[in-house]
Amino acid sequence: MSAFRAAALVLALGLAIAGGCRFDGAWRPRRLTGTCEGACDHYLGCKRSGDSAARTACVAECREVFQDTESLRAYESLECTDAVEYVEGDSGTGPGTVVVGDTATSPTTSR
Repeated sequence: MSAFRAAALVLALGLAIAGGCRFDGAWRPRRLTGTCEGACDHYLGCKRSGDSAARTACVAECREVFQDTESLRAYESLECTDAVEYVEGDSGTGPGTVVVGDTATSPTTSR
């Protein structure tokens, strides 16, 4: 009976680890592109956003900020929480969002 419990515990632990990794994508290796497109895909993937306007704004802002492929690869290698925090900082808003005082608006929706 003791061997059965140990085997069940190992199986349960293995399933818990595998299940936890599946939710955040940690079980798949990331392809580091060193491009703004790849960096924005990483950021928007972390945010679970497929918004094409956000991607366009992200790529445009990225090209203003990053000058080399190594910096972009370093960003792409960040875990999701760190990647989102790096882009949004304290504002909690992403690319293409104008922050005035305590209010954030998207240039495409404020017209």
